[in-house]
Amino acid sequence: MSQHQSSQKSPMQQADIQQQITNSIIKILEKGTIPWKKPFVSDTTKFLGLPINFTTGVNYNGINILLLWINAMDKQFPTNEWATLKQWNKLNESIRPQQKGTMIVKYDFFEKEKDGEIERIPYIKKSYVFNRSQLKSYVPVVGDHPVTDNVVEKIETIEEFVSNTKVKIQHGGFQAFYNRADDVITMPPTEHFIDTDYCTAGENYYSTMFHELGHWTGHESRLKRLNDKFTKGNYAKEELVAELTASFLNAKFEIAGNEIPNSAAYIASWLKELKDDKNMIVSAASAASKAVRYLESLDC
Repeated sequence: MSQHQSSQKSPMQQADIQQQITNSIIKILEKGTIPWKKPFVSDTTKFLGLPINFTTGVNYNGINILLLWINAMDKQFPTNEWATLKQWNKLNESIRPQQKGTMIVKYDFFEKEKDGEIERIPYIKKSYVFNRSQLKSYVPVVGDHPVTDNVVEKIETIEEFVSNTKVKIQHGGFQAFYNRADDVITMPPTEHFIDTDYCTAGENYYSTMFHELGHWTGHESRLKRLNDKFTKGNYAKEELVAELTASFLNAKFEIAGNEIPNSAAYIASWLKELKDDKNMIVSAASAASKAVRYLESLDC
């Protein structure tokens, strides 16, 4: 894999690079994650920190921050330190087999003479960087993991409620998600959750868990929303069911829910879904209530 693509690109190639960037953003949003706002930390500092070049000590900026954040979340990299293959090699480091680089981009100019004048034309150069945890020499250390003063205080009524469901919950990594194939909820460690302007670390933790618990109820062995016919077409509705389930459970246990991102794009996406399907909100609310009743039936 070439680490630097410095040759001049055609307009079509330039558009392809921009499409790759856009696709990477769309991909993570389609997973239900907003890469620039989460209620828990995902690398060495709060709110993901800023990716940094290990060899120069300089932070990446612009779109490269999002590109590196997205890949760090997707691959669950525990550090925000990156460098090109060439830079790692200069430090006598090598990359583990089967590891892929993460694309970053740089805007540059080339000069072209036109009508006797020199014209500077912008273009995009792409290169690839590797996270420090992809090195053969990498050994996890305490400093690679988030450190936060926030503490998730256990709420015994919620702990008992969740325990009675017999749901399998594992802690690790930097993502909260429900794996239908394994029928397991994965949550980031409690120490990764942080206080926000609207919620305590504990409220963010439990409301995040409630969201994933909402998905859990849809398994084919329970309420059968997530069966073999489950496709991308009804993904948005399932996300809405999970969000409403979490909201209903938050109200039941009198805790604040996750902060709703102040994002016009986020709101617009839901508006589009709801406008395209006038029955979605009614159907999703009904399914969420059914999910809550099912969970309550296990609470004994």
